[in-house]
Amino acid sequence: MKNLIILVFTFLNVLFINVSAQSKNTDFKVKGFHLDLRVQVMKIPALKSFAKQLKDGGMNTLIMEWEATYPFKNHPLIPNQFAYTREEVIDFVNYCENLGIDVIPLQQSFGHVEYILRHYRYKELREDQKDYSQINPLKEDLAKELFRDLFNDLISTHQSEYIHIGGDETYLLGHSKESQKKVAEFGKGRLYGDYIKLLCELVVSLGKRPVLWADIAMKYPDALKGLPKETIFVDWNYGWDINMFGKHSNLLQSGFEIWGAPSLRSHPDNYYITQWEKHFRNIREFIPLARGFGYQGMVITSWSTSGLYSSLWESPKDLVELYPIRRVYPLSGFNLLISAYFEAMKSDRPLKVDNFVLDYAKRQYGFNDQESKRFWKALQANPYEINQGVVGSSDLTIQTIKDSAEWVLRELKELNPKNNKTEYAHYPLMAEIRAQYLSYMLIEQQLNLADFDSAKLPAIIQELKGILDNNLDERFEKLNGDFIYTREIQDEHDLRNRKVRLLYERLTRMGKSD
Repeated sequence: MKNLIILVFTFLNVLFINVSAQSKNTDFKVKGFHLDLRVQVMKIPALKSFAKQLKDGGMNTLIMEWEATYPFKNHPLIPNQFAYTREEVIDFVNYCENLGIDVIPLQQSFGHVEYILRHYRYKELREDQKDYSQINPLKEDLAKELFRDLFNDLISTHQSEYIHIGGDETYLLGHSKESQKKVAEFGKGRLYGDYIKLLCELVVSLGKRPVLWADIAMKYPDALKGLPKETIFVDWNYGWDINMFGKHSNLLQSGFEIWGAPSLRSHPDNYYITQWEKHFRNIREFIPLARGFGYQGMVITSWSTSGLYSSLWESPKDLVELYPIRRVYPLSGFNLLISAYFEAMKSDRPLKVDNFVLDYAKRQYGFNDQESKRFWKALQANPYEINQGVVGSSDLTIQTIKDSAEWVLRELKELNPKNNKTEYAHYPLMAEIRAQYLSYMLIEQQLNLADFDSAKLPAIIQELKGILDNNLDERFEKLNGDFIYTREIQDEHDLRNRKVRLLYERLTRMGKSD
């Protein structure tokens, strides 16, 4: 409630102060969607279908965070096993451009570059030789050489006037000894800003406009000094106070073009929780707020993972694989939120969320008034994260959340859509994945009790076996097999089931030894 009051107050204040400077047309120039392909790599037909969905929804921009799915010519180590061919990328970009969708490539160039720096060809660029998620900003010549090549490659397959260079969440800023020395003399803002200036000037020299996330520049406003006037900042806000990263007015008064970015998949969303109401609220509140600020673009983000990785090492220097930390249900299950974003972009007024969801349920699934209300109530129920207990509430137990999840599952299964049954099938599947996960977490909690009774082991082993013997994997593949690759679906199954399987095997072996 406090954040909502702050947002509303800020919105009204900005409207009052800047009304004379506002154009009568408050529509956004850029109406976009950010697609994250770090995991859950979409098949080309699915990508094209999604681009058509964006066009039909009134969008004109798609930011593609290709990461390791882009087939760089001169860097064969960067593309992963799910990388597209150059022909596929060019064909997809042309398809989008023919629809009127501008495809902006996003190439992380500071933080979130594990997929590049993991290879020892690029080791001299690492800020840290163990946690190599970030470029050393003082390695300017090496960075300029690498990113000039990568940017030029992207330019050869994209037609957009923009290149998104990332620049967010630079967790290791000022970490190395060289960086610490510069921070001591000039501060973190200049350490960040000088390197970002190099990247932005490089993009401008290639005839493009640089786009970057605004979080670090807001935290260190002196980083804004000296950047090319063509630079564009994206203010990503997923429902928090506008000053969360730093003094927001510094960004507003910087003179740079600004776009906004709410989100429809973000922390703490994972396979076991989707905070539907949080994302609806974010869409409802931030889009009108950004209009009031005079932002020229809006690009909703959709994160398939957190951007953090767990490393599997063969030796202290030899990496086997990187595993994304936190995976989210595929984008195929989120048409409801995507449609809400489209609708919110059509009006200067905040989206009436309850009305929208109920109307969507009637129109899309053929529900009556009562069924639509049951559907919406089920999506809103107890959206709490479980992490060594219930996160965000001291009054609730895992058992209570599990009971609630099972009620949600029953409700969603009992509702019988008349239309778009395949789309609807994602909701009960997500609910069942959550319910079974909570069953496992309840078992884990019991086993962690100091006074656990070993006589309960046979029953727990049977319950774990029941979780493993379900056919969720088959239904998941049936619903998403046309959306993402079979090999990646298998990886998703393995990671989702691994904790359950390991515990089952451990306890089964323990039972046999008794």
